[in-house]
Amino acid sequence: MTRAITILTENFADWETALINSTARLYYGLYTQFATPGGLPVTSSGGMLVTPQLALEDIVLEDLDLLMVCGGSHWQSGKAPDLGPLLRAARDRGVVLAGICDGTRVLAQSGVLDTVRHTSNGAANLMDTGYAGAALYQDVPWAVADQRVITAPGTAPVSFTREVLRALGIDDDNLTAYLAMHGAEHGQADRAHLAA
Repeated sequence: MTRAITILTENFADWETALINSTARLYYGLYTQFATPGGLPVTSSGGMLVTPQLALEDIVLEDLDLLMVCGGSHWQSGKAPDLGPLLRAARDRGVVLAGICDGTRVLAQSGVLDTVRHTSNGAANLMDTGYAGAALYQDVPWAVADQRVITAPGTAPVSFTREVLRALGIDDDNLTAYLAMHGAEHGQADRAHLAA
């Protein structure tokens, strides 16, 4: 069974990894878990209280297929945990790594984005992380996948879901239709706005 862990912190952004976890678990049978610093409950930016299955410190990479870092304000608070050793070890083991919004900052700080094409909430969002991958930054509003590393701005949970599942070898007509349904409002709203 494909196993995925999402890392959450206090004030995590509810919407960013909700679609990927729900789709992966409900439709594709992935075993999804959540990890937080110390295994403590965290409250999302929207006020949702989450009790995780495990502590960051207890993550075992053996048999792990996907490790995601959800964004949120905590990653820039100065109180965020150092995930560098964990992320580098996961990368060395071939685990798919994914970060959305400020989760991309965590990947950058760990050095994971130094050699892969990537995106974020904007190039400036990564500049103070000390990473060496600025030349590979892609200024696009959708998820970018390269060498089993997926990054996305916080406004792109639909393309993030698509690219994460593709990296896990899941890409079928049902997924295409499902994600098109989730993204349809954007195209229609844009066309209606331009016509007004």
